[in-house]
Amino acid sequence: MISRTWHGIVPLAMKTGFEAYEYETGVKDTLAIKGNCGAYLKIVNQGAYAHFFLCTKWDSWESMVDYAGIEPEIAVTYPEDEKYGLISDPIVIIQEVTDSKNPFDN
Repeated sequence: MISRTWHGIVPLAMKTGFEAYEYETGVKDTLAIKGNCGAYLKIVNQGAYAHFFLCTKWDSWESMVDYAGIEPEIAVTYPEDEKYGLISDPIVIIQEVTDSKNPFDN
């Protein structure tokens, strides 16, 4: 199984709006792809920003590429990201994992 984790930040004033937007874009879009085994969002407030971490789990490299494209290590962006003041890490973390559990559960 493959895990793909993206990170981005928005100003705290945009946190609530971006959270809803992220569920409607990144989470919803990944869950619609055959081979997706989960999409988990974690939000951490730090100073004047909210950090968003989206971890998706995939049954194969091919299914992950169906979502992320031929360069899955590059962040997937959406047209309205700028509206929320998003600063996105350009590179995501891809790694092999043993299960589809939520990595953010303690």
